[in-house]
Order: sequence, then structure tokens, then C-alpha cells
Amino acid sequence: MQRIRLRYTKRGRLRFTSHRDFQRAFERALRRAEVPMAYSAGFTPHPKVSYANAAPTGTGSEAEYLEIALTDARDPEKLRLLLDESMPVGLDIIDAVEARTSGLADRLTASVWELRLDGVTPEDAERAVDAFTSAEAVEVQRKTKNGMRTFDARGAVASLEAHTAQPEAHTARPEAQKSQSETHSPQPDRPTDQACAILRLVVRHVTPAVRPDDVLSGLRAVADLAPPVPAAVTRLAQGLFDEETGTVTDPLAPDREAVAAAPPTAATAAAAKAPA
Repeated sequence: MQRIRLRYTKRGRLRFTSHRDFQRAFERALRRAEVPMAYSAGFTPHPKVSYANAAPTGTGSEAEYLEIALTDARDPEKLRLLLDESMPVGLDIIDAVEARTSGLADRLTASVWELRLDGVTPEDAERAVDAFTSAEAVEVQRKTKNGMRTFDARGAVASLEAHTAQPEAHTARPEAQKSQSETHSPQPDRPTDQACAILRLVVRHVTPAVRPDDVLSGLRAVADLAPPVPAAVTRLAQGLFDEETGTVTDPLAPDREAVAAAPPTAATAAAAKAPA
């Protein structure tokens, strides 16, 4: 049995798809691409797909991860291309690697988020960020199925910075003419010709989970920062948090290193030679 780990995105209007919506779309893509999936046992067998820490509905993402189990070996890049062609535009499969290590979910310990605050000046954003980061604790409330819950949103935040978004010229351009870097980079959900504030947030994955919305609630509590329109939120990366550098590392890097260091198996070699 071969295991393949995939990185995928939620872009543009597809950020409003729920995790269940994505699951349905991905399982259809598996059937269209004729992927030799391994199935669970029991009365209702289902494809062996493991999802890791999916982004909340309504947020964009450049760094969602899943793992699939195959009965026959396939070349990861060829498989990625087939699946990407079978997925809706915006739910893009952008990376694939054979799983050679354990514990993918254990390596997702932090996320990097970008929060676009239309209608907020950089000066107001800077003031709010300073108030938030200088506080020892920032209590916020979130409604749960058991009622309102109060928790600290400050402790999980490794870093929070304010930047200025520069006006962009948005010209219609056919998708086929876009470069790979353009296609695979996050785009504003609400294009505008006016500058706005951008927050770059690095948050650790703790319990209870601290979401970008919780940080926005904290900014409102400590600095009365209230954007006139909902923030456009995009996850740029997630992975293992490096305490020394304050960065989030690529969770698929250990698998790539293991593949490069180890000789290919017979099944993997056959998959690489097989036609697409």
C-alpha cells in the first residue's frame, strides 16, 4: 500500500465551501482520475483519506493537507496533475509527495494567516496590533454548542504584524495565460484600487483553537478596531513552528528528504515509468 500526501487550496469564492463540500468534490475527483484507492473494511467501505486541520468555512487557504492510501503505486506528480484537472478551479491540488514518514498531523502545530482589513488605515491597524501584543492576556468569547465560552486569544499568537496593502491594477486575463506563480499565489477576495491594512498572523494550534476571528475579536476588545466590512482571511502556510526563528516550516519537507535519501522501491520505480 502506498500513501500520498497532498497540499491543496481554497481560493476565491471557493473559500465558502465547507469541509464536507470539499470531501464530496475530492471523492468525485478520485473516481474521475481512476485512482486505485484503498478502502476501509466493514459494511460501508469508504476511500482511505485522512484530512488534517481543515480551515474554517469562509476562509481562503493556500495550505490544506490530506493523505490518501493506494492499492497500487503511482507517481505523485502525475497523480497530482490528474486530480487537479478533476477538481473545480479554486480547489487546486498544488503539491504531492509519497509519505515516507509518520505523523503528518503532528507536524501541523501552527498556521500563518493573512487578514485583509478593507477600510482600515495602516495607522489604526498598527495601534491595535501594539495594544494586542503588549497585553498579557486578551479574553474573547465564542459561541459553541454548549453556549458562550471565554478564553485567552493572546497566548496562542506567536506574532502579529500590520502591513500596508498597495493598490493593484486588476486587468482581466485568460486563465491559460497566467503563469504558475500567479495561479498558485493568494489573490484578494475583494479586489480594490484603494490601500488597506494587512495583518500577518502566526498562531499556534492549541486547545481551545484560536482562530483569526478570535484575534479580530481581541483587537476589537483592546483597541476598538472594527473593520467596516468582514476581513478577508487566507491561510498562507501551516506546519511545524520553529521557536528559534518564529517561522512555520513545510510539513512535507521530511517526506521529500526521505524520498531523496532512500532508493526507490520496485513499485515506485514502475509507477514513475508508467504512462500518465
